Amino acid sequence: MSRLELRARAERLRAHAPHVVLCASGAGIAYLVARHVLGHEQPIFAPIAAVLGLGISYGQRLRRVGEVVVGVAIGVLVGDLLVRAFGTGAWQIALVVGLGMSVAILLRAGTLMINQIAIQGVFVTLYAQTSTGAIIGRWSDAATGGAVALLLATLVPRQQLRRPLVLAREVLSTVADLLLEASSAAKDGDVERGHDALAHARGTQGRLDLLRAAASEGVDVARLTPFRGPHAAQARAVGALAVPLDRAVRNVRVLSRRLSVATDRSEVVPEELLALVDELAGATLHLAEDLGSGRRLDDAVDALAAVGLASTLVPRSSLSADVVLAQVRSATVDLLMVAGLDDAAAHERVPPRPGEHFG
Repeated sequence: MSRLELRARAERLRAHAPHVVLCASGAGIAYLVARHVLGHEQPIFAPIAAVLGLGISYGQRLRRVGEVVVGVAIGVLVGDLLVRAFGTGAWQIALVVGLGMSVAILLRAGTLMINQIAIQGVFVTLYAQTSTGAIIGRWSDAATGGAVALLLATLVPRQQLRRPLVLAREVLSTVADLLLEASSAAKDGDVERGHDALAHARGTQGRLDLLRAAASEGVDVARLTPFRGPHAAQARAVGALAVPLDRAVRNVRVLSRRLSVATDRSEVVPEELLALVDELAGATLHLAEDLGSGRRLDDAVDALAAVGLASTLVPRSSLSADVVLAQVRSATVDLLMVAGLDDAAAHERVPPRPGEHFG
């Protein structure tokens, strides 16, 4: 195993370490509560429910806990009824699992609940513990584990709540870097660097996917975390800006591709147009810094609006230049929407070129 791979694995462990500690703590606490407070001799489902509810991500914990608790209840009920009617054995296990999973699917349950129903049915069938006390004990164990998971889920590091904003800043910074990389390669006529810029632009989708996931997770986290309501609003705002940010990234990809093609064909791209690409990169970086620090975005909006106005003054030339200019203008509109402007206000800051309707 290479040193680079070892470092990547160590980094992955470090990133998940808080989840591991939380799951381990939750399992131990749930067992102690079920064993010493509820008096259950073997409260196996309490730590299981705690671990499944907490998982290794912050998002959807409330749903996971609910699925575990309900899944245990349905699985035990189905298993109990069938064991009472048919006893235990291989075909009884198959029947319990098949019927239980079918019930879950009819209820439109999630994967976790479906699995829990099947697992509980197997336990009940194998051990034939079908007394009312055993059934209630299994369910109360699961409820105990779920309660512990929800309690521990409120312990969320502040940096995790800020993660959507951090990722948004990183994506915007990447967009600025891509613009500078593409324009620099075109200025120098460097074909290889132009191809590299295009490859980097095509590799941005993963960051956008992370941003969407983090925004969704941030809303879930804030719902379970007391006194963190503003973070939920912030996460929702970041989730909303992911749409225009995605469009901006797509426009920058097209821009990078066209500049790469122009460099390959030795087409002349006007210097003022490449300077405009650099200006857009600077405005994007300004937006990234202001958004990440929580400052007002007025200055960033003004910088982007200046790009929009300047784009009306760049003369037409080659096909590649016209395509690049169109992408600069479209990306500017998208980035203005990232900064909080609505569609109409964003287009107003990027006025039409003479004789052109820009929609």
